[in-house]
Amino acid sequence: MKGIASTMIIMLFTLCPAAAQTKITTDDGVKFIVGASDHEGKKIPHIILPTYYAYAPLIFKNQKEQRYYGRLVRDVKKTIPLAAEIRDIIYDTQEQLKLLPNDKARKKYLDKKEKELKEAYTPKMKKLTFRQGKLLIKLIDRECDQSAYQLIKLFMGSFKAVFYQSFAKLFGASLKKTYDPTGEDFMIERVVVLVLNGQL
Repeated sequence: MKGIASTMIIMLFTLCPAAAQTKITTDDGVKFIVGASDHEGKKIPHIILPTYYAYAPLIFKNQKEQRYYGRLVRDVKKTIPLAAEIRDIIYDTQEQLKLLPNDKARKKYLDKKEKELKEAYTPKMKKLTFRQGKLLIKLIDRECDQSAYQLIKLFMGSFKAVFYQSFAKLFGASLKKTYDPTGEDFMIERVVVLVLNGQL
């Protein structure tokens, strides 16, 4: 038990602020330097615990629901990193566009960026199942606060937005799909939160 306690203390104290520090010693004699706060002239250990998200236990009515949940967890783990990458690319692109002097330079930059993204992400997208592709569209809206359709329209214009939306519709998907974490996407949000927090 002492070994487990020491390990937990090490993990907790690595999360402490480094500005003020103090030394503590565990029951088994292990010494640590940890973050500290001043309280009435004395330094006391300052430990910041990670957030732990607690949801009501899931009760599945049947094996079909249980299989759906298992697939959802797997699909979120595969698509949420992609959605986060796309979010970062969007923000980076916006910042780069602000630095360019005129529309011609911005168009040239966007054309080059589009080509680079197609080369980098087409192989990744081809590995997604249809269900994962639809989930990714929703997660892009979650990460960027804009639908995939709005983002394409913003950066590439209305014509390409309509074109890609029409193409998606051929396969029964929609780039205009938005994310509703408190409504129809509540279960997805639960899984996303737990996955991002390392609880799943």
